[in-house]
Amino acid sequence: MTDWVIRLIEDAGYLGVALLMFLETVFPPIPSEVIMSVAGVGAARGYMSLWGVIVSGTIGAMAGNYAWYLLARAIGIARFRPLIDRFGRWLTIDWREIERGEALFERYGAPLILFGRMLPTVRSLISIPAGLLGMKTAPFLLWSTIGTAGWTAMLAVAGYMLGKRFADVELVLGPLSSAVILAVLAVYVWRVLFWRPER
Repeated sequence: MTDWVIRLIEDAGYLGVALLMFLETVFPPIPSEVIMSVAGVGAARGYMSLWGVIVSGTIGAMAGNYAWYLLARAIGIARFRPLIDRFGRWLTIDWREIERGEALFERYGAPLILFGRMLPTVRSLISIPAGLLGMKTAPFLLWSTIGTAGWTAMLAVAGYMLGKRFADVELVLGPLSSAVILAVLAVYVWRVLFWRPER
């Protein structure tokens, strides 16, 4: 996977970085750890600027974030009620939890989005509950952009400082991404086994 990422960034520059980060947001298995650290190496070599890499990566990721948000908002949580009533056991959620989620996003939406954007895997998915639960567009875009810029900047700077050794970045963040995925799966399995609907 790394080879074609390198080729696309070398051939398309900032546009390639933006496109790859858009795809990474839409299809999370494409790792931003590789994309942005490779782009940081490109900045270290001088054929792109570090600021240009960070901005293009942020724009690409935000395009994907906003697409998921708009899709989820267009669907709306109310349309999920029949599914929740029927498959609540496997979704491990009932309507009261949905209502609590709405209140949570209403009160703490900004920090949830901000810090969610800096967590592997979660950063690509947090747009969906934000859209479904009707988070307002302006704060969603503001805090998503800040969090996304922080994540892309961290990876780009790491690649820039490591130079050609961008694989070292993936060596650290790759296991972290896997750990987050495993934690999410473990929580889901635990909830399926022990979840009971509220009366």
